[in-house]
Amino acid sequence: IYVMNADGSNVIQLTDDSNSYWFPAWSPDGSKIAFTSNRDGDNEIYVMNADGSNVIQLTDNSDWDWLPAWSPDGSKIAFASTRDGDNEIYVMNADGSNVTQLTDNSFGDGFPAWSPDGSKIAFASTRDGDFEIYVMDVD
Repeated sequence: IYVMNADGSNVIQLTDDSNSYWFPAWSPDGSKIAFTSNRDGDNEIYVMNADGSNVIQLTDNSDWDWLPAWSPDGSKIAFASTRDGDNEIYVMNADGSNVTQLTDNSFGDGFPAWSPDGSKIAFASTRDGDFEIYVMDVD
């Protein structure tokens, strides 16, 4: 994962090892970055300081946890996971605690995005046969 100025200057590498990193997401206050990595053998959600320091693993299971999205107030992270056998949307506290499953169906749900007021989550789903955008309340 790299960061740079909006004009492309001052490129700084934040992660530096042989593992893969995907889907970085800035916390609303800009102090942290959540991301997906396979550094433990499967895809999990991690968070680090904006300078790349203090990497903390938030999820830990044998299935894929990926696509993190911060709530507007920075207290929660929505993400997709295959932990129930299908790709579903989950939410957890920003420290990885209190994981709650939000969707439960046999279709693929992913790419969560919070509404600006934090009351809703938009997501992509294949529940009608191809990817469409859906919106749900955060509960």
